Amino acid sequence: MPKVGMEPVRRKALVDAALRVIGDQGTLAVTMSDIARRAGVSPALAHHYFGSKEQLLIETVRSLLRQLRDDTVTALNAATTPRDKLSALIRVSFQASQFAPDTIAAWLAFYSEAQRSEDVRRFLVVYARRLRSNLIASLKALCPVDDAERIAEGAAAMIDGLYIRQSLRSAPIGIEASIALTEDYVTSHLDQLHRQGRAI
Repeated sequence: MPKVGMEPVRRKALVDAALRVIGDQGTLAVTMSDIARRAGVSPALAHHYFGSKEQLLIETVRSLLRQLRDDTVTALNAATTPRDKLSALIRVSFQASQFAPDTIAAWLAFYSEAQRSEDVRRFLVVYARRLRSNLIASLKALCPVDDAERIAEGAAAMIDGLYIRQSLRSAPIGIEASIALTEDYVTSHLDQLHRQGRAI
């Protein structure tokens, strides 16, 4: 295979390896050698493709967000009603790939790193804004904007909180239970607005 054809493959292998190594160690304090060894390439090649460990880590968090965005778009396109879209957003947030132990550990490591790295913090802010915006977009078709914003904030907080709870191996909450809890939250608030005559 020509060298130009191998570059995307090797770059993806390094990103995947970084995710696994970070997940295994639960920290971003990993070395380029650790990542390269897991990917089956030399540290020199890893530096050639990414320049530095920091750039590889940025690409890793970008890759996580890109996958989540793509999955979200697919889920939303498959849904028909605003309420179905809300359910799709909730379910995609707790999908099996996001609940893999390595992925959870990596997300937590990136959140910790966001306290020190402006680049990482910026990517995580993009995630939070995207989730909130998607929730509000569907909720606005079901209730007034102020209520939509309030319910979206609560649902997003539940999604993030339940995700963090999953990292506590002694008290994990499974995928279906997490989905059900978040669905119950959204449904109870929409039902309350309906009883008050404020639902659309």
